[in-house]
Amino acid sequence: MTVFAVKHRTVFDYARPVGFGEHRILFRPRDSYDQRLLESTLTVEPTPREVRWFHDVFGNCVAVVSFGKRARQLVFESRIRIDHSPQSTPDFRIHKRAETYPFAYDGDDAADLGRLVERHYPDPQNEIGKWARRFVSAGPAGTDTGKLLMTLCFAIKESFNYSRRHEEGTQEPLVTLQSARGTCRDFALFMMEAVRSLGFAARFVTGYIYVPDRDGSEVLGGGSTHAWCQVYLPGAGWIEFDPTNGIVGNRDLIRVAVVRDPRQAVPLSGTYAGKAGDAKGMTVQVNVTTETSSQPGDTAPGADTPTPHRRTAGA
Repeated sequence: MTVFAVKHRTVFDYARPVGFGEHRILFRPRDSYDQRLLESTLTVEPTPREVRWFHDVFGNCVAVVSFGKRARQLVFESRIRIDHSPQSTPDFRIHKRAETYPFAYDGDDAADLGRLVERHYPDPQNEIGKWARRFVSAGPAGTDTGKLLMTLCFAIKESFNYSRRHEEGTQEPLVTLQSARGTCRDFALFMMEAVRSLGFAARFVTGYIYVPDRDGSEVLGGGSTHAWCQVYLPGAGWIEFDPTNGIVGNRDLIRVAVVRDPRQAVPLSGTYAGKAGDAKGMTVQVNVTTETSSQPGDTAPGADTPTPHRRTAGA
């Protein structure tokens, strides 16, 4: 058993006291068979007038915070502990009819997965579709479904250059393909559009990644929220693919939210009442550490990187 502890602290600084509108927070992880939430606290300064929780259309746990005080600094700090069951390789017990690509989702699945199969971004020359087709066998026997998806995931890691950027939002998948460069959220969205072009259902995942050895580590995307994707396979369900690091399965990945499109998964957003020049900046600190069931006091180095952008998103 692995227990992860996550500290996620976001601080906004202002030149003078300002008022605050509602802020929407997406920090609380999803409970599932492979990760169980043990403890969760949310601290906000100044003290909010109200904290309201609800589940969004995807079943993600969202907090909406409203304020009654003006202040020169706004702080959100989330601390969680989660029991995580890693799957180094996913259990690809795919239904027999879907073991070989191409295949079609059955009636009920097709109805429920419809919007997750549709492509969402412009690709007038089908460049993304042509790129994805490179991994499909031309022979009459078809292509092993699991091998196809894993090869596509690893190809993104090997062929594209990771480049951290602080701009809001996610770049369009066609830009990622043409530049061969992006962040974890860009690669996740690109893989989603690539597999959607082949008829797979895919969704975007935001959360955290544990970096076992921060110094010299080859794991990318630590130090802020991380992003990857899931693909739905009949019989196996939603399978995790992290094309930034070439991870298949949930190893070192802490799932917070799943959505149809990255724009629905902004971890923290809100407004303030004041002049544009009042905002002095924002810092984000994310630390992910571990403790084992036999030695609960032990911790391993986590990620600790300030990230100066207004609405926090995956690196």
